[in-house]
Amino acid sequence: MQRRLAIRTLMLAGAASFLAGLRADDQDFVIRSEVRLVLLDVSVTDRNGGFVPGLTKDNFRVFENGALQAITVFAKEDLPVTVGIVVDESWSMTPKRGDVISAAETFIEESNPRDEIFVLNFNETVKPGLPKPLLFSDDLEQLRSALYRGIPQGRTALNDAVIDGLKQLEMGRRDKKALMVISDGGDNASRHTRREMSEMVERSIATIYTIGLSEADDPDRNPGILKHMAGVSGGQAYFPASPPEIVAACRGIARDIRTRYTIGYLPPASNGAGPLRHIHVGVSAPGRARLTARTRTRYRYEQAENQSTK
Repeated sequence: MQRRLAIRTLMLAGAASFLAGLRADDQDFVIRSEVRLVLLDVSVTDRNGGFVPGLTKDNFRVFENGALQAITVFAKEDLPVTVGIVVDESWSMTPKRGDVISAAETFIEESNPRDEIFVLNFNETVKPGLPKPLLFSDDLEQLRSALYRGIPQGRTALNDAVIDGLKQLEMGRRDKKALMVISDGGDNASRHTRREMSEMVERSIATIYTIGLSEADDPDRNPGILKHMAGVSGGQAYFPASPPEIVAACRGIARDIRTRYTIGYLPPASNGAGPLRHIHVGVSAPGRARLTARTRTRYRYEQAENQSTK
């Protein structure tokens, strides 16, 4: 049965203790259980924006549609993830191409060595950067070649690229997923609508990070959609003004992915609010004031095929 995007179908009892006991040298990082779980990637920062390590399950409270949920899975290890790098190769991005590739290389170099990564280059069409039939790689040279494989030309199909990226993430072996999108945010060539793309973002478990590169007078720029994707999924939107800031953004994204907490809970089958569920995660710790948790803000609930609808 094909994996669901919004709620994971996991196949091994005791998922919580299994996940908590994972080590960096484990051969298989797939988490499975016989029940449905909502798995959240949660980034915690202090009042100065610094990452906060060392928290426990008791420091967090998870709410779905305002109702407190019992946390059944918790982990704070630097687990490997499936990562997609989606790069705008439309004509308008030509002057920035060298800086974008250098920054993306920095991201790869500072990611977990066990991450499985792919590259999609897009303009009017979306093209895989890795050679067929290779879907993912952890080899720096292969991934560097994938970044250079795009040719700047044509218009921009951002919606198509994000949808294709989320679909490819689903094929990855890692349960933690992330997508980094580098674009001006404009779209003038997609087959898919913005609504279709937004609904898929809501169904996906992926955390989306966006880097917006455009001039103030660029008619194709759309920072709003980049902020929306990042906000819904629990990622961050960056708008660097110089090449060093692009590198800093990619370095920050790599660090954010590697320092997130994983929190899971069993969603109620029916809460009278329909399929769109809203999430809030609170965090507090003695002696640490004004901690902020950033994670997915909503998702679309999908009923398990073997779960009663009564």
